[in-house]
Amino acid sequence: MNVAAARGRFDELLRLKGAVDPAELDTIWTALPRVRAEEILGEWKGSEFATGHPLCGQLNKIRWYGKSFLSLLDAKPLICRREDGTLYSNTTTMKGEASLWNVEFRGEVTATMVYDSMPVFDHFKRIDEHTLFGIMNGKNVTPGGQHFYFALSRVG
Repeated sequence: MNVAAARGRFDELLRLKGAVDPAELDTIWTALPRVRAEEILGEWKGSEFATGHPLCGQLNKIRWYGKSFLSLLDAKPLICRREDGTLYSNTTTMKGEASLWNVEFRGEVTATMVYDSMPVFDHFKRIDEHTLFGIMNGKNVTPGGQHFYFALSRVG
């Protein structure tokens, strides 16, 4: 799959209301360009792919909005929405915040968010200047080897 086809299929799957095959997401991931940690600073709105992973739907319960990357050493993985609509960094669910690094994943070095208090990594690839494809990886988040797949759209 070439990059243009991967980007097009990514957009289709993101709009899909039904189940998404993780194997297809892996094929898309492979075709996409890497991104460096310093290139993704900013505010991001998140969404997930319905792959059947145990985390699917769980983020809605905590009113996950997205992620905030203020600097390489100040990343907020769970920006959530309060009842009144205001946003805040939920440090309780993941026991802290995170930082950004360029880390090897599947044989390539790409931007990765490293959680402060848990052995969890969110790896990113570029869809375009305003969209990232993310894969959550780490201890106790990959049952049967299945990753959690999500998308981020730049805010503003």
